[in-house]
Amino acid sequence: MQIATPETWYETRRLSDGVTWIFEPHIQEYYRCNIWHVRGRDRDLLVDSGMGVVSLRAQIPLLSGRPILAVASHTHFDHIGTHHEFSDRAVHPDEAEILAHPSRANTVADKYVKDDSIFTQLPPGNWQPLLYDVPPAPATMLLPEGSVVDTGDRSLEVFHLPGHSPGSIALYERASGILFAGDVVYDGPLAYDEGNAAEMRQYVASMKRLLDLPVRVVHGGHYPSFGRDRMRAIIRGFLDAFDR
Repeated sequence: MQIATPETWYETRRLSDGVTWIFEPHIQEYYRCNIWHVRGRDRDLLVDSGMGVVSLRAQIPLLSGRPILAVASHTHFDHIGTHHEFSDRAVHPDEAEILAHPSRANTVADKYVKDDSIFTQLPPGNWQPLLYDVPPAPATMLLPEGSVVDTGDRSLEVFHLPGHSPGSIALYERASGILFAGDVVYDGPLAYDEGNAAEMRQYVASMKRLLDLPVRVVHGGHYPSFGRDRMRAIIRGFLDAFDR
């Protein structure tokens, strides 16, 4: 398999509403985390930070020169790999211990990073999948249900939406109708443990919370963004299958 360079590891696309989409094109789409940069007046937000096999800050000039709060939608390996590069870091209390003390087990890297199959091109350097791990990045801010993340001119409400993971959160900007949904809802195969009844009950409840939320656009943790009608269709399909 071809080896990528650090300069080609990330791509960016500027969207509307002061949002920039950052992603890792050489990771297979199912495993490829969406990294969302949100421009604010006093500080910017970074929602998730990718797998961390290449320095994010070194390759993305957009992330230099301004205060940034790096928010973890949850603490799976593909979402928190470069959180340690940012001095201000936020996560739900239920997953703060993982962010501070990540391991291959508690970030589920041991399940998915066992060989090179998640890549279309290999990371640069001496890549060895079984040696991959996520650096510690203790939270400087906790985001329980009902918290507000403020940039000076933008306010995003924190929704605690367990199911995909215990501390999964979404950020909702009511003024613009933008939802940063993490891995709770995205336009692709959703990840859950159907055999875990308690987890599935949580996921059903989380989906019901979002069903009638007046969103305009959803920026999920994977796959392209979508609108309210598509969100409702995804949620209704999930509820039809699991709201028993």
